[in-house]
Amino acid sequence: MNAPTPSLVRPYGRAHVFAATAEEAAALDRRAVEGYGAAEPALMEAAGRAAAALVQRWHPTGRVVAVVGSGNNGGDALVALRTLAAWGRPVRAVLAADRGDDAALLRGWDVELVRDTDLSDAALRAALADAAALLDGVLGTGARGAPRERQARAIEALNAAEAPVVALDLPSGVDARTGAVASAAVRARATVAFGQPKRGCLLPPGRDHAGRLVAVEIGFPPAGPDDFQARVITPGWAAAHRPRRPSDAHKGTAGALLVLAGSPGMAGAALMAARAALRTGVGLVRIASSPGNREIVQAALPEALFVDASDAAALVAAADASRAVVAGPGLGRSGTAADALRTLLQTAPARPTVLDADGLNLAAEGAVDLGAVAAERPLLLTPHPGEMERLSGVSRARQATDRVGAARALAERTGAVVLLKGLPSVVVDPQGRALIDATGDSDLATAGMGDVLAGVCGSFAAQGAPPADAGGLGLYHGGRAARR
Repeated sequence: MNAPTPSLVRPYGRAHVFAATAEEAAALDRRAVEGYGAAEPALMEAAGRAAAALVQRWHPTGRVVAVVGSGNNGGDALVALRTLAAWGRPVRAVLAADRGDDAALLRGWDVELVRDTDLSDAALRAALADAAALLDGVLGTGARGAPRERQARAIEALNAAEAPVVALDLPSGVDARTGAVASAAVRARATVAFGQPKRGCLLPPGRDHAGRLVAVEIGFPPAGPDDFQARVITPGWAAAHRPRRPSDAHKGTAGALLVLAGSPGMAGAALMAARAALRTGVGLVRIASSPGNREIVQAALPEALFVDASDAAALVAAADASRAVVAGPGLGRSGTAADALRTLLQTAPARPTVLDADGLNLAAEGAVDLGAVAAERPLLLTPHPGEMERLSGVSRARQATDRVGAARALAERTGAVVLLKGLPSVVVDPQGRALIDATGDSDLATAGMGDVLAGVCGSFAAQGAPPADAGGLGLYHGGRAARR
């Protein structure tokens, strides 16, 4: 059974959650110690006690067994066991590495110590078999590549055990930056992240190993966008970035959106995008579509204004009267569609633009130069992996190994903000700043969701949101709606 979609719990009401790489997490560690005088043992103590408190809440009875490696995560696990022992829980540490600080960290508490090298494979599994909960402290965030033989053996034993596994900071074997799994990796029921969640817990395949993702405070100094390149889209982030509407707003001040969409027989794409835009607060929507779609559009969505997409003058006038543009859903790839797209992006007044679906396919075929378009207007590209492959030449398989990196490369090349759809969807700007979606899941895997997303992003752009914010808000509200 697949692990549940990661859900972020942030104690103390922190609105903004960042997704740290190993390097960023290490830099924050150094700043805490060198800049603020925090002691490394004190940080380890706070981390272990926080993990123990969550284990006690989730699994309040029975033995807790930790598999302990040589790094700081192993130390965190020993502190957690000592804390649980002080609370009266039976505990055991299986040492999967040679440590010299066991006695100092355990401080005389009754913690059973077993060395994995003294155990056969069967005995190692038996050492975990009577646990009500297991702690993964084998590898830390700085680990790279495939686990060595001793570590891999410990990981395999954890995965073979029946008890739920709680990973400390990051499941062992998962890359903290990309979520990649080189070979063996722990499959945890939950992961306790210290300070900020690690990016690899949010990206595939690491997200399937992390389970429920909970971030806890352990005494780090304040951190902000200068410290981390990636941020998680959370309710706090959405509330802070949603455009504010004055109490006396009316349709003329709530933004006007032009949707260029719908080839003959594809009016549904235009309707879904336009209806989604209206339901997320835009004041007025114009639909520029094939003239054969006029009656369908006006009957299904009478509040939208219809524009003949084949009439260049009318298209220019509609763009001039709008605050933002969505181009591409169901547009088709005909010469007529390409002409309309060129008119909108090269002749009409420059407006913030969301380019989706066939708009992206036409761009990949050379109908428009994305770099030139992005140079004169805010531009948000919303490809799914297939469209991304056509635009960038990066295969779907390579995208899957580093979604943020693939989106960043296209953003840097074109100067546009890129929203790469998938699990999870990510938004990356040309400076490499990223937003990672934590709300979407497989409930969104249905025809038309891309059209809806484009409309929601366009709605927020028309209400004044910058491209990255519009993309993040589109993902957040789409994901929340799918869960209702």
